[in-house]
Amino acid sequence: MPRNVIQPNKEKTVDYSSTEYLPNELESPSFNLDATEESRSGLVHRFVDSFKRAQDSTENDLEDGTKPLGDASHLKKAMKSRHVIMMCVGTGIGTGLLVANASGLSYGGPGSLVIGYVLVSFVTYFMIQAAGEMAVAYPTLPGNFNSYTSMFISKPFGFATVWLFFIQWLTVFPLELITASLTIKYWNDKINADVFIVIFYVFLLFIHFFGVKAYGEAEFIFNSCKVLMIAGFIILSIVINCGGAGKDGYIGAKYWRDPGSFAEGDSVEKFKGICYILVTAYFSYGGAELFSLSVNEQENPRKSTPQAAKQSIYRILIIYLLTMILIGFNVPHNNDQLMGSGGSATHASPYVLAASIHGVKVVPHFINAVILISVISVANSALYASPRLMCSLAEQGYAPKFLDYVDREGRPLRALILCAVFGVIGFVSASSKEEEVFTWLAAIAGLSELFTWSGIMLSHVRFRQCMKLHGRSEEEIGFRAVTGIWGSMYGISFNMLVFIAQFWVALAPPSLHGKVDAESFFQSYLAAPIWLFFYFGYMLYKRDFTFLVPLDKIDLNFHRRIYDPELIRQEDEENKEKIKNSSVWVRMFHFWC
Repeated sequence: MPRNVIQPNKEKTVDYSSTEYLPNELESPSFNLDATEESRSGLVHRFVDSFKRAQDSTENDLEDGTKPLGDASHLKKAMKSRHVIMMCVGTGIGTGLLVANASGLSYGGPGSLVIGYVLVSFVTYFMIQAAGEMAVAYPTLPGNFNSYTSMFISKPFGFATVWLFFIQWLTVFPLELITASLTIKYWNDKINADVFIVIFYVFLLFIHFFGVKAYGEAEFIFNSCKVLMIAGFIILSIVINCGGAGKDGYIGAKYWRDPGSFAEGDSVEKFKGICYILVTAYFSYGGAELFSLSVNEQENPRKSTPQAAKQSIYRILIIYLLTMILIGFNVPHNNDQLMGSGGSATHASPYVLAASIHGVKVVPHFINAVILISVISVANSALYASPRLMCSLAEQGYAPKFLDYVDREGRPLRALILCAVFGVIGFVSASSKEEEVFTWLAAIAGLSELFTWSGIMLSHVRFRQCMKLHGRSEEEIGFRAVTGIWGSMYGISFNMLVFIAQFWVALAPPSLHGKVDAESFFQSYLAAPIWLFFYFGYMLYKRDFTFLVPLDKIDLNFHRRIYDPELIRQEDEENKEKIKNSSVWVRMFHFWC
């Protein structure tokens, strides 16, 4: 269907060069003032109107070989490819990676740290591929990846998983605000911490009431700073280790021999150290799935989503694995300044310690500043994700209907206000109970990712099975996971083992040397009882005892975008030809990115 083209109005033209034409402002001196007042009035009017509920609209003309389905989400398509790619690379680089790994290094040692992150890295990549395929196949599905579990597994599983995921991101907002105040105490612990909480809180609200475009640009800047800091840290760590900076000369693998590659204890305790780090790694990788949450707000999901999924491997290899290896080489696991060591009144990020304990000046302050930016970035992501998750719950009938309100600027307004109110918990940073509140808020985060990622990968497996049952070709899928169905099956199996291992570690944590402690158990395993409460609560309330929805009962085409294989092949051929005729730098970029 051809698009409507607005033709220029040729009935009336004005010759501005003619002396017969006299501008109105010369005839009426008050015109300019009136126009300005009218303009201001119009600006205020548009701003007020932007908070009204978005009107329904449907797509009538699609040029990518898809069937028009309409998008009832009303979310603005303001996310560009660069936003999504940088989100996939940098989102989640915050408390988990930059701060919480201190306790993992202290309890497990550098060997456990590297082994744990390598194992979780495989699952992360498989999950990103599965989420990318599903996101491109169902770009307009209300709730996005939060609806996959309800569609392809069961309603009780979907209800419990989405509510737990929402609670995780709801608590991350005040959690990161508290972390920000703790980070600032590295410089100054005399000023009331709530002063900084007010500044960060108002700043984040300003971003999100401005709209999704402001969020995308803010995340692009935040994530750029984080990636640049990681790049600088890698170079500095190698220089320090080789003796080119600091006071200790050549270090090499010294700390892997003394105090050792694993924490003290027998083989059981060393294995427990690896198990402890697994959930810390899930917490660190948390947020990797958020790029698919923004698919409704991407200009071209078929292009940006595969790119982001492909480039995520660099995030895994460089930002996580390489930095974990370098931290193990430059920070001894028995250093008393590491979080969880209990040997010093001052605790710092292992990234800061990697420079400060070797006598490097100034640089630790820069690293701490970027850590502060990273923490604010994760809080920004939490304030983006949690209202959309709440809106998703309302759209699926899992939360009060009034929370599905989306205004004309694409803001889930009522959900955003509710999540912002919950964020005031962050003002506890001025209290003596600050670290205790921090511990309980963080109790949900790591294990929650296990439920969410398992749900995404299991949904992907059943999606492929459903396609096969209905005789549908995989060529109808705009982007196919390079790891296929087997990657998702491996991820699900590994997650089940992690659930078991974490139960053991939570019951008898390494910090208590095998002693059973109820408080420590719930601080590590709190997400599991919450999920079980929602799962069985939904079953009993709705009288829905479905364990797995039969494949033949799944509505495969509900909000599915069916791509024309011929048009996809034609588009791919055109892109290949375009790249073939491009410069060598463009070809290299396309090959690697």
